[in-house]
Amino acid sequence: KLYLESEGFNWKSVDIFLNKLYYDYRNLIRRIEMKIVVKENYSEMSKYAADIIAELVRNKPDCVIGFATGGTPIGTYKELIRMHKEEGLDFSGVRSFNLDEYLGVGIDLSKPYSLDQSYARFMHEELFSHINIKKENIRIPDGLSKNPEEFCKSYEEEIKKTGGIDLQILGIGGDGHWAFNEPGSSFTSRTRIEALAKQTLDDNYEAFYKNAGVSREQMPHYAITMGIGTILEAKSAIMLANGSKKADIVAQALEGPVTTDVTASAIQLYKGDVTVILDKGAAAGLKKL
Repeated sequence: KLYLESEGFNWKSVDIFLNKLYYDYRNLIRRIEMKIVVKENYSEMSKYAADIIAELVRNKPDCVIGFATGGTPIGTYKELIRMHKEEGLDFSGVRSFNLDEYLGVGIDLSKPYSLDQSYARFMHEELFSHINIKKENIRIPDGLSKNPEEFCKSYEEEIKKTGGIDLQILGIGGDGHWAFNEPGSSFTSRTRIEALAKQTLDDNYEAFYKNAGVSREQMPHYAITMGIGTILEAKSAIMLANGSKKADIVAQALEGPVTTDVTASAIQLYKGDVTVILDKGAAAGLKKL
């Protein structure tokens, strides 16, 4: 080593090279395990995602699907509704678990949809009321539970009793969160109560509560959410993202370090089959495609 250094050999350059080689190898292995699909636009990515879900439903009629809320999966749900009505896609045996629900909020069908901000109502309006899934097969965290801690434990037990989730649908928040697993959430976390981060509160206020006439003080500040550990146990997953606003955080989640600061980066730890479906805008920050 001393001889090489005396001849001008730069160990630091070798260290940088080896680290880069390891990083590229690590990302190559992840690319083999993680399928990344980039579609031209939101409509195409929604149809691609719906096709994956429909194939599972046809091949395993009693499959267990983990559903997500938010704007991104709406196009996928619309396509599933079309398949049900026009092609006879049968959801009668499907069992479902939703990722999350606001604490202190429950579905109220007497209200206009725009004034009912529960995720249970979202699923009712955007999917469940338009397909033939059985009510008794639908599981959504109970935001009105009198004992939410016990409910969280029972939710985990119910998932296990079904044999686990066959396909988990995921989005990604503006700060990289999955469901309501805010930055700092443990990768071994289970279904629990989570305090909502400022960015989540700001995003949700602008997207939902402002138009519903609910003040920032009145909107929910806590939620029940599946944990990262729960999500990672699903047998397969699809993660959806669209729009250039998500480009940076998508790149961090898929190509950056695995960190609890970006909880969606846990996708790099996924042991099952995982497909990331993006439109061109959301994929714009990726360097390893």
